Amino acid sequence: MLERLGESAEQAEVFEIDSESTKVGFEANKLKSFKVEETQGVAVRVLVDGKLGFAASSDVTVEDRLVENALASARYGDQVPLRFPEPAAGPDVQVYDAELAELPVNRLIEMGREMIATVRKADDQANVQVDLTRRVRRTEVRNSQGNEVAVIRSPLSIMLEVERVRGDDVVTLFEYFTSAQADDAYKQFVERVAEKLRMARETATLSSGRMPVLFAPNGAPVLGLPLLQGLNGKNAYRGISPMAGRVGDQLFHESLTVVDDPTLDGRPGSSSHDDEGVPRRRNVLIDRGRLTGFIYDLKTAALAGAEPTGNGERGLFSPPSPSFSNMVVEGGDRSVDALIGGIDEGLLVESPLGLGQGNVISGAFSNNLSLAFKIEAGEVVGRVKDVSIAGNIYEDLQEIEALSRESEWVYGGIRLPYVLLAELNVVTRA
Repeated sequence: MLERLGESAEQAEVFEIDSESTKVGFEANKLKSFKVEETQGVAVRVLVDGKLGFAASSDVTVEDRLVENALASARYGDQVPLRFPEPAAGPDVQVYDAELAELPVNRLIEMGREMIATVRKADDQANVQVDLTRRVRRTEVRNSQGNEVAVIRSPLSIMLEVERVRGDDVVTLFEYFTSAQADDAYKQFVERVAEKLRMARETATLSSGRMPVLFAPNGAPVLGLPLLQGLNGKNAYRGISPMAGRVGDQLFHESLTVVDDPTLDGRPGSSSHDDEGVPRRRNVLIDRGRLTGFIYDLKTAALAGAEPTGNGERGLFSPPSPSFSNMVVEGGDRSVDALIGGIDEGLLVESPLGLGQGNVISGAFSNNLSLAFKIEAGEVVGRVKDVSIAGNIYEDLQEIEALSRESEWVYGGIRLPYVLLAELNVVTRA
């Protein structure tokens, strides 16, 4: 196919994907579903007269149509000074585990039942939903520069949702776990969820106002999502990121360092190369509060006049776009207990009620919380109901009081410490 495309195009690329997933679902504490899905297909990109064309199909036998469609789309494609990458070695990263790749259905079912039992031991009125997905994903990209890269991953993902209803008192938890290696880390994950449910038994009241707010790792994406969008090179190139044109500026508190790190073993977001065949690398994006760069795919980097960072990711029917591999916020030097112990009165944010509320790209956030606790005299004294927070990361992250030593992986590919802000707007019904 590359040879045929090369007859009419200056450059060409063929991307193949083959993915198989096994999913087991539990609902209302009982086994509800089991299914196996397979995805296979080919996507093609070409450059003709400097214009980029794209075509894809899940039918790998329609080579003629793919070639024709890709060349035809290039007539109306974007003019991009893009050059597909030449062969280059990437980091040696372990993202395939044979034991995990061959995990049988009965083991997935057993794991789901273990997790439900752990949660219900903490609260026998808990209604638990669990989805466990074991996947094997193989991708291969070849281009007219002679580059050939194949990546195979074996991620396990677990979605856990817990609801406990007592009269008009409702507690809801939603948490997500991923790993690319077979170990017992999922047990620690579910134990943390169970402990939060135990803590939620006691309630407390809190008055509205500005006060210290401590974000637990699962609550900190309220702050992390605007960072993700602001550090995306596509948003910077379009000029809609508040960080656009500010590389080298001190934008945040000096305690904040943000890294995109695809070189970590056992993380589903890691790999030797991205989906365009560009070698992966560790990218420091914010260094002690100072903006040092953005993440790019090939197209966005070419348009912005920047170097690609190895962050091009794609689906079968969507062209590559800049995407984080593993976003890591480096922790501080104080323990969580020490952070809590230093608060006279404040709020611990464990879980937001949804993300992306407010004008996220501007840095603004306004979130109701599904789980939050009052801190009083250096102790967590009870759950606070009907509470919301609001702010803007470009102001609030200049005033970071402290970051914890401890950190956790949340929402799949984000590793966050506890984040203590000296003051934040808190609104409660009380």
